[in-house]
Amino acid sequence: MTPFRYEKPVNTGQAIEICRHAPAASYLAGGTNLVDLMRETIERPQTLVDVSGLSCAIQESGDGGLLIGAGVKNTAVAAHRTVRERFPLLAEAIVSGASGQIRNMASVGGNILQRTRCYYFYDGTSRCNKREPGAGCDALQGYNPNHAILGASKSCVATHPSDMCVALVALDATVHLEGPHGPRSIKLTELHRLPGDTPEIETELRPGDLITAVELRANRFAGRCSYRKVRDRSSFAFALVSVAAALELAGDGTIREARLALGGVAHKPWRARAAEAALAGATPTEAHFRKAADAELSAARALMHNAFKIELAKRVIVGSFVALAQSRGSA
Repeated sequence: MTPFRYEKPVNTGQAIEICRHAPAASYLAGGTNLVDLMRETIERPQTLVDVSGLSCAIQESGDGGLLIGAGVKNTAVAAHRTVRERFPLLAEAIVSGASGQIRNMASVGGNILQRTRCYYFYDGTSRCNKREPGAGCDALQGYNPNHAILGASKSCVATHPSDMCVALVALDATVHLEGPHGPRSIKLTELHRLPGDTPEIETELRPGDLITAVELRANRFAGRCSYRKVRDRSSFAFALVSVAAALELAGDGTIREARLALGGVAHKPWRARAAEAALAGATPTEAHFRKAADAELSAARALMHNAFKIELAKRVIVGSFVALAQSRGSA
């Protein structure tokens, strides 16, 4: 591990100033991903700015929404009464991720910014454009069952590992940032980038930007939503495919609105816009759910070892929506 300087600011403004002036600085929250990357010398910050004590509150808004501080631990979010009542999709997704010990340490902001778990990214002897731009990508012709089927490129086929982000994308969350040039907000669907020719640039964050909160607006999906995760083993494993699904039915039983996001299939949490559009106004039948899944996965491209993901994703989408349509959630 490369030697580093440690700073612990007392507020967000001080954290941003330290990061702005310190050489090769990184923000540290729970450390559940960054410390691993430092140990493997993939990340080599010269200064660590500890923000674990900042932005640690969950606040309710008057319109039924929530503002979740970036420093709140994953366990605290999943256990929060309002989250469980109004946004159970988020609670389900968080509990599906990692282990209890890691959820106790991991922060909301750190979860959003965690990097891929691609084997070749972590293996310093392998070629990886994300780790060393221009080096090549050994995953393309290597062992790639966990890799992307949507939005990939010739430069990178890695997937984003977060469960929490898949739910947040389905819930249309907004991320609030503070940085050297002031505050700004960005939809979580727009925060992460697809790899293209520059897979080393993973988000739309600017140098020194710090995530301060995630905002959720009120919705009508609490009665009909679910998070399903398919993985190689029952705990502490990243998704082969995960599905965050939600339905709102109209009085006549048709679908007023559907929300769908996928994990384990792309370089970013994947908002399934084509499937959502196909379901708007449709009757909630298995045939219509299958048609929507087909529409979303029509652009999928398989690698040598992950073709199974395409059909797997379709089946989990259909199964999730069929179960929601048959549930007794409020219409």
